[in-house]
Amino acid sequence: MIKSTLTALLIALCIRTVLFQPFTIPSGSMEPTVLPGDYVIIEKFAYGYSRFSLPFGPPLFHGRILERTPRRGDIVVFKLPRDNHTDYIKRLIGLPGDRIELMDGVVYVNGRPIEQQTLGPATVPGPFGLPQPVERIRETLPNGRSYVTYHYQGSPEMENTGVYVVPPHTYFFMGDNRDNSSDSRFPEAIGVGYVPEENLVGRAALVAFSWDEDVSLFKPWTWVTDLRFGRLFHLLH
Repeated sequence: MIKSTLTALLIALCIRTVLFQPFTIPSGSMEPTVLPGDYVIIEKFAYGYSRFSLPFGPPLFHGRILERTPRRGDIVVFKLPRDNHTDYIKRLIGLPGDRIELMDGVVYVNGRPIEQQTLGPATVPGPFGLPQPVERIRETLPNGRSYVTYHYQGSPEMENTGVYVVPPHTYFFMGDNRDNSSDSRFPEAIGVGYVPEENLVGRAALVAFSWDEDVSLFKPWTWVTDLRFGRLFHLLH
């Protein structure tokens, strides 16, 4: 029994370290693509392996092994650069050497705007649970990747920026919930800043399952009643 248990634990550890790892989503910075309460599975082999692929990120080596270049538009889990410990999930917008700028909410990559399509308004829970209007905008990248973003009214400081020049071996990330996301638009001391390639943990591939915020560990019936059935094994893009 002990041998079987140890073997099972070793297999689970290998899968978690080399292949897949689950993450819970605590905030709404990636809405509407990823929701609070989602349990996301990431592919750890997507970009190769760094020390952050291992539990607790031991400094056994530097750089990445079997490195693969991320694609613009990927949803990526990474370690926050200022502490190398906290897990963040954002969308990859800028590659090394890119020039990124926002003007009136439009993202420019190397001087060219990302294509936008206005989908109309929606209502989301705001502070204290009060409804808050947002504008839904579909962005389509030059490589064909397409996704929906949220934009709030009255946040001009987040929708007009200077030019960010992405340094070598780093990446620029943004949340899909554009006016409610601490990301690479903010310097490392108060936001994310530029993310070193070593800090990438993996690519978010799918939502395994998802619960509403009212679910309770001590109320087993809510495990079913608050399950978002429409998000079971929902592929992310």
